[in-house]
Amino acid sequence: MILDYLPSIAALTVIQLLGLMSPGPNFAVVVRNSLIYTRKTAVLTAIGVSLGIFVHLTYILLGLGVMIAKTAWLLSAFKYLGAAYLMYIGIKGLLAKKQTTQYDGAPAFQEISAFKAISAGFLTNAMNPKAMFFFISLISAFVTPNEPTLIVVVCGAIIFLSTLMWFLIVAMCFSNKRLSLFFKNFQYLIERITGAFLILLGIKILFT
Repeated sequence: MILDYLPSIAALTVIQLLGLMSPGPNFAVVVRNSLIYTRKTAVLTAIGVSLGIFVHLTYILLGLGVMIAKTAWLLSAFKYLGAAYLMYIGIKGLLAKKQTTQYDGAPAFQEISAFKAISAGFLTNAMNPKAMFFFISLISAFVTPNEPTLIVVVCGAIIFLSTLMWFLIVAMCFSNKRLSLFFKNFQYLIERITGAFLILLGIKILFT
């Protein structure tokens, strides 16, 4: 049965990967945590982003995604909530201060808890209205209400695993020890730049 759906599955995979490669809030948060924290935190952030996929998949497969998209006040609430969260973490980044702590002549590595790392990725993805519209379009194009359950599960697994693999690659690349050591001196600048980027994304969402 799966063989009959291979062309659709392949097309869904390609479009999903292209969507992942477009810079957005998820990419910004993973890169930020990769550069200013440890590789462990970077990987956990990537996992959090991937887990956020399940929020979108759940309400879309239940038909709630279309209801949100067609109900003005629900759409506005979802949009404002997502934009507010992006702007909130963006403002926190803009307020970052230069760190002067040193350890054996090298910038000291900071760390956050596993829960905070996963939450950062999860909430950024789950509360992103652009992700909602992307997945509504993607899933409605390839998964109809009459599709066999197995095909729905396969498509969901592809979306989750491709997201996980992509952001793990991003996390591993940007948390390279030499690269991280180089950027430790510019931690506050990284936080401010990514903060400004997230604020601009939040503003764009508000007026889109």
